[in-house]
Formats: sequence, structure tokens, C-alpha cells
Amino acid sequence: MRRRRPEKRQIHPDPVYKDLLVAKFVNNLMLDGKKSIAEKIFYKAIKNIEAQTKSKDGLAIFKKAIENV
Repeated sequence: MRRRRPEKRQIHPDPVYKDLLVAKFVNNLMLDGKKSIAEKIFYKAIKNIEAQTKSKDGLAIFKKAIENV
């Protein structure tokens, strides 16, 4: 039995976009603790979104998609 509750860990924003939502999404995308691979997958996906939509703000499209889900 625990003597006290464990402390909540603070999630830091991601290094590229400085956004907490992106950091949480990357953490959920991560498998077996491979965070760098999850970040590469996410950032490549954002670049693909920007290329397909011909816009400069792929992060706004990502946020809109998360909001719609």
C-alpha cells in the first residue's frame, strides 16, 4: 500500500512548435518509449499536410482536425 499519492508529472511543450497539444499527441503516438521516432512521424505528417494543402500553417489544420474529432 502506498503511503502517499504519486506526484503528477508535468508535460513540457514540444521543441519545434512549443505547443502542449502537439506534445500530448506525440506521447500518444509513441510506441515502446521511442519518442524521437514518434516526433519524426508527426513532423513529416505536418509537412505533408502543408504540401498537399499548399498552406504554410499545417499546425492550424492539425488543431482543426483534432477539434473536429
